[in-house]
Amino acid sequence: MTSGSVEICAVGPSVASLARFNARKSDHESYLPYEYSGYVARRGMSSLLRPNKHMLSHFPKFGEWGHVVKEIPVSTRRLDDIAEISAMDFLKIDAQGSELSVVRHGHRRLMQAVAIQTEVSFLPLYHDQPTFGEIDNEMRRLDFVPHALVAINKRMIAPLFDATSPYAAIHQLLEADIVYVRDFTRPDAMSNEQLGQLAMIAHHCYRSHDLVLNCIHHLESRRAIASGSVHIYARTLHSSAQQSL
Repeated sequence: MTSGSVEICAVGPSVASLARFNARKSDHESYLPYEYSGYVARRGMSSLLRPNKHMLSHFPKFGEWGHVVKEIPVSTRRLDDIAEISAMDFLKIDAQGSELSVVRHGHRRLMQAVAIQTEVSFLPLYHDQPTFGEIDNEMRRLDFVPHALVAINKRMIAPLFDATSPYAAIHQLLEADIVYVRDFTRPDAMSNEQLGQLAMIAHHCYRSHDLVLNCIHHLESRRAIASGSVHIYARTLHSSAQQSL
């Protein structure tokens, strides 16, 4: 992230998507054609991992959606080895079961990152797929803590089935998008730059005003920003809330 702008880099779009993205990208965007899909299945279940037929059979339509149409050889690249990425503040991962592998092969890139949004699975929809507990352990080991669940995917357990809605659910958790942030309870482990980036991401991406205020508080205490910044931000929030009424 640079002053006054955001640099966006996306890795792994399909060939068709790559051409579309490149045709309309700005000077602050780049799209890299490094594949991550080996098993091509229906309904967005293509993955480096083979669909777990036993697990999928317990949810209506999933057996059909997870049917492998073809297998293709692919070459992948470790996050730490992508030369086009010089620095990283925020990472969003959706790798269809390979999220933990992305993190484990990106430790060097993630040393400076302050936020990671990743998809996690509570049940292994693919063979050898790491589930939430394993990903959570790895993230905490890297000094990230859970901050927010921004999407939760539930499904109905077979044989119960709503013919009018294949996406119907009661309570069973399948997947979620979870946001991890660098441990804000240990501010001394973060640089001024990291605190500033975390504040911007928390404000613009997640409306996490409490986290923003926390970062501003520490920056103000370090005299890295103007005195009174906490109160200025708080007044701005109050004014915005009043205008929305």
